[in-house]
Amino acid sequence: MSAPRKAQAFALAFALAQGALAGQVFLRMARSAGGNRVRRVETHRAEAGTVSVLIPVLNEIDRLAPCLEGASAQDSGVTEILVVDGGSNDGTQQLVERYAARDPRIRLIDAAPVPIGINGKAFGLETGLRRSDPRSRWVLTLDADVTPHPDLTSTLVAHAGNEDVSALSVATRQRLSGAAEGLLHPAMLTTLVYRFGIPGHATDRVADVQANGQCMLIAREALNAVGGFETVLSSINEDVTLARAIAASGRPVGFYESDDLVSVQMYAGWRDAWRNWTRSLPMRDRYVGRRSDVGLAEILCVQALPPWAAVAAWRLLGQRHPLTLLNLGLSIARIGVLQGTARAYSHRPWTYWFSPLADLPVALKLIVMSRQRRHHWRGRTIMTGGT
Repeated sequence: MSAPRKAQAFALAFALAQGALAGQVFLRMARSAGGNRVRRVETHRAEAGTVSVLIPVLNEIDRLAPCLEGASAQDSGVTEILVVDGGSNDGTQQLVERYAARDPRIRLIDAAPVPIGINGKAFGLETGLRRSDPRSRWVLTLDADVTPHPDLTSTLVAHAGNEDVSALSVATRQRLSGAAEGLLHPAMLTTLVYRFGIPGHATDRVADVQANGQCMLIAREALNAVGGFETVLSSINEDVTLARAIAASGRPVGFYESDDLVSVQMYAGWRDAWRNWTRSLPMRDRYVGRRSDVGLAEILCVQALPPWAAVAAWRLLGQRHPLTLLNLGLSIARIGVLQGTARAYSHRPWTYWFSPLADLPVALKLIVMSRQRRHHWRGRTIMTGGT
């Protein structure tokens, strides 16, 4: 076969494979469209003694105060707020003690030293769970950088009851640090939409589970049934692995957007986002293993490559070639997804609208990170296991 014919055959084969992956992605989006939101309930009050709040921390002096303010503003359904410290040396412990003097529900739990090679956040959550009141029906995990609305807990408990789910988490409203992160963060966020669809649903199908440990409500009975947070000590994305474990036990897990109930600034800047979010975004663990490679292929071929492939195919194969037309269509669809994810941000810098340009480096970074077992976070090494 001549070189031009080989090129044509390769282009058609790639177009077929890319089209098949695109079909999966957009069918998933269509099926997940029109989901439910967590609607703020002002009049509902959770039954007294139902919720234990766990906040794992490590050197959070610059971020923790708004979280504690919001946690302290929760109604009487929250009977304890356990701040679990993994060995802070920046004044975090003293900050917690000042808030504890104002609100007796707040307690500082020492989880140091964290054993070498495991997920420190999961270890902190397990330590907090063991020290929490076993009579509480629900456990709410909050990250230190989260700002919760006063109605958050009572609303989540009400929503869990309405949806009949054993666990749910919230797609938190994102606050960006500036223009550079406005270019990078949306490209990362969009990888979740392409792989898992649009938030708003509950499922007990492990492959479809989405979760966000920044704000996650879990029935204590369901948590105990899967072995608590101890079951995710070797996972780099402990929240997703825990949600998958609950789903694998036959209990539905929900993931929802909300009415400004919780917001977060995840990272101090684009470098911080590039280093840290890419550790967990591959979302590979013992429940999916190499099956997550299909999701990474979807990101690369359906989200990241189309604008570049469209230009290359136009120049080499012509504007009417199937590969050119397919990638032009996928590029247009990406702009539509960009419009949809805009609501995830409280403020969008102008660079947000150019974030698809970061799709390709993000996709390549996630592929590399999915093959890496040794990860570093805040001076600690985490060895992922079970994959």
